[in-house]
Amino acid sequence: MPVERRAFLATAGLTALAVVTGPARASRTAVPALPQRTPASANGVRLDPRAFGAAGDGATRDTAAIQQALDRCAVFGGGAVVLAGGTFVSGSVRIGANTTLRIEAGATLLGSPDLADYPIGQVRWEGRWVPGHLGLVYAQDAQGVRLAGKGNIVGSSAIPGRIAKTGLRNPPLLEFVAVRGLEVRDLVTQQNDMWSIHPVYCEDATFSGLTVNGGADGIDVDSCRRVEIRHCDFDTGDDCISLKSGRGMEGAMLARPTEDVTIADCTFRDRHWACIGIGSETSGGIRRVLVERCAFKSARTFSIYIKSRPGRGAFIEDIMMRDLDVAGAGGGFLRLNFLDSGKKDPFPVAGLAGIPTVRNFTFEHVRVKDVPVLVEATNIHPDKPMTGFVLRDVTGTSGRGITLANMRAVMLDRIAVEIASGPDIAIANVTGRGLDGAETLPSTPRPLPVAAPLQEYRLGMESGMNN
Repeated sequence: MPVERRAFLATAGLTALAVVTGPARASRTAVPALPQRTPASANGVRLDPRAFGAAGDGATRDTAAIQQALDRCAVFGGGAVVLAGGTFVSGSVRIGANTTLRIEAGATLLGSPDLADYPIGQVRWEGRWVPGHLGLVYAQDAQGVRLAGKGNIVGSSAIPGRIAKTGLRNPPLLEFVAVRGLEVRDLVTQQNDMWSIHPVYCEDATFSGLTVNGGADGIDVDSCRRVEIRHCDFDTGDDCISLKSGRGMEGAMLARPTEDVTIADCTFRDRHWACIGIGSETSGGIRRVLVERCAFKSARTFSIYIKSRPGRGAFIEDIMMRDLDVAGAGGGFLRLNFLDSGKKDPFPVAGLAGIPTVRNFTFEHVRVKDVPVLVEATNIHPDKPMTGFVLRDVTGTSGRGITLANMRAVMLDRIAVEIASGPDIAIANVTGRGLDGAETLPSTPRPLPVAAPLQEYRLGMESGMNN
């Protein structure tokens, strides 16, 4: 027998709050159009790795031949290296400036099963710079880097997990560090238990038309500026997309935010965590994020999970998400947790400064279908309440309603969701509009203060992989 539902209709009655700057600021989160770039192959250099000894037979290690072709393109000022008609087994290869790696339909770049084929360097892992294995395809300190084609990039299933037996981070599929003018389009990726695509310190990056499959994260945007993710299809074991910016004093001192990110016209399926995660490594700050016209097909926890913890510091602000279709969420539509998400850092940002500043979130034009929870947003620090939370024009069905704590300038407007059980709205220490008839929640327990570490952190200190 179906669960009997009752209609939940909350209306703010006003279209804006005089004390809120959030909706106005959030509405300006659209990212300016990226600058037009000359195609990397415009000078006519087009190389086939077979000319340098590649076999493309699915067995021979073609790393040296592919790398020689990429290097030759770079020294001639740019060009394209084209993989066609075969399976090219390779360890890490590096793309230089103004160079395209093109993988044609029917061709596959297959990661080597031997971890020794992925050199060790300094890599960003869970918000810190540590030694780790470089990605299958990587670029660093370059501009005009491009991957394209209708082919496949596949990680080796012989390299399981995210951490090797040596304690070093395993290689991601694609990794880009300090690349300006990055484009990845139309490819199909298949990764093992490690992240698929990881841009760090990149600017003006576009990911479009990708099919991203894997056992871990899809795209992790890490301290990047001006990023677009459009028309991509995700089926991942962990977050489909995660936005990060460093952890603890290292991330705070580097102060490299993730900002001006657009995610549009994408489809998400997640098997372990969230479809879109923001955090929990947020010590450089995250701001001006726009998500629109996306379909959330499945998530083990919440379709959208925004998270941090005391000791991170910095900010998460000006988040706009609109025109979303949400179904198949194991936990619910939206969760905010700024009290206990992610690893504690051995060198945290202490005291009040270490409590993240969270403000100006807007979610509007959302259609939910049978989500267990509509919104869970109670893990917010009472000493630094969130300012500016708008939930507007939401329709559909949900098991439970909205719970909010420690918020200012809230607006709930035109919410027509059928709730199966429990209160429609329950709040603790919340002010704003559209809260009429809300039940009262117990106060959020105040977490213990984050103390300064006994040893002062200095940039470059080695803290170990497992901290």
